[in-house]
Amino acid sequence: MATERRVGVAVDFSPCSRKALSWALDNIIRKGDHLIMVTVRPEAHYESGEMQLWETTGSPFIPLSDFSNREIMKKYEIYPDPDTLELVNLAAKQKEINVLMKIYWGDPREKICEAIDNIPLSCLVIGNRGLGKLQRVLLGSVSNHVVNNGSCPVTVVKHTN
Repeated sequence: MATERRVGVAVDFSPCSRKALSWALDNIIRKGDHLIMVTVRPEAHYESGEMQLWETTGSPFIPLSDFSNREIMKKYEIYPDPDTLELVNLAAKQKEINVLMKIYWGDPREKICEAIDNIPLSCLVIGNRGLGKLQRVLLGSVSNHVVNNGSCPVTVVKHTN
């Protein structure tokens, strides 16, 4: 009996995260898998409402039909780009996979590592912006942190122009 695979892809709707998503769909995802798109928003202080409840645990899982709806995503302040939506909608139909999104608030390095354990993920694919050594030291590399601290296999997909 096959076990349920939960493949995570860290997305911020940039070209490098879209490339990582495309790579995961082409190379890892297979029929019956759960594709969990993990996104992290900057930390904010919400005075009331659902966001305040989800600040520490992340949002509930958001199904593809909901995160394809701009009005629903407005409350999360997330606006998936049309190319990403087209990519996952096509993959969901062709590969018969379940696509979900989970949103966290805070430092992407820490929150992605938390997502690995809390969801839990079988593996994670993350993009790399291709920072130089100095930029990586000054800005910090999310992918480097997740590779070194994540508790599941992590694949880094390098973004090339």
